[in-house]
Amino acid sequence: MITTAATISTDAIKFAVENNIDIIFLDHFGDPYGRVWHSKLGSTVLIRRRQLEYSDNAKGARMAKGWVNEKINNQVDFLKDLKKNRPELKEDLQEYVDDIENLKSQLQEVKGDLEEVRGTIMGIEGMASRNYFEAISLIMPDKWQFSGRSRNPAVDGFNCLLNYGYGVLYSMVEKACIISGLDPYVGFLHTDNYNKKSLVFDLIELYRIHADRTVVNLFSKRKVNDEMFDSIPNGLTLNEEGKAVLLQVFNETMEKKISYNGRNIKLKNTMQYDCHKIANSLIK
Repeated sequence: MITTAATISTDAIKFAVENNIDIIFLDHFGDPYGRVWHSKLGSTVLIRRRQLEYSDNAKGARMAKGWVNEKINNQVDFLKDLKKNRPELKEDLQEYVDDIENLKSQLQEVKGDLEEVRGTIMGIEGMASRNYFEAISLIMPDKWQFSGRSRNPAVDGFNCLLNYGYGVLYSMVEKACIISGLDPYVGFLHTDNYNKKSLVFDLIELYRIHADRTVVNLFSKRKVNDEMFDSIPNGLTLNEEGKAVLLQVFNETMEKKISYNGRNIKLKNTMQYDCHKIANSLIK
């Protein structure tokens, strides 16, 4: 991942491509604006045809609902973890957990074609996230508490770090989609738009928790300071010092091995396995 002014030789690019390593260029918000990858995308026409079919029917709705359900489970599990070490906030955090779990129950009742239920699913997901981030703000040091999510530009340090972490995740999810043969532009919950990688927006919901945990841990361990941010019109941006702090810890997190379907694999590789699983389910 290249985030600053740099030169790279064609030999280095060729060596990366031959070894299935893509080169990603990120802007100062952490969003990918360009990349170099191999030309053999590993795709099949059938996968993409089925992806288009599923993007508008009940099967697609069940898949999308499952992704949102997993995201909400991740949020609940994280809040329960945070509650263990914060007895003074135990009751407040439990209220948020209860509200989110009630929303998850509502999600289970949603049935129908994707066109019919898309708004309902996204509405439930949005309300769950609102409760979740209110709870996260509650456990932050007073100086770093925030009022909801703010995107680019972020208006506070927490969202500034989180947005950059999410930007890195976007590039990882996009790569996993392409290698597994999925079209990153054909989404289920997020609808088509010019140059919008709708499926990436859908699937990143499964992995946001990795950035969430990383950023919260940085604040909990008091590794965040004002010098990591630069002021820009209407908000903040993460400077080179801030990027270095975040990326080091985030990369360490993604390199950790976890148990996945009976195998020990690096956390970052779960995206590839998940995307292959989705691609295979489309052509069964």
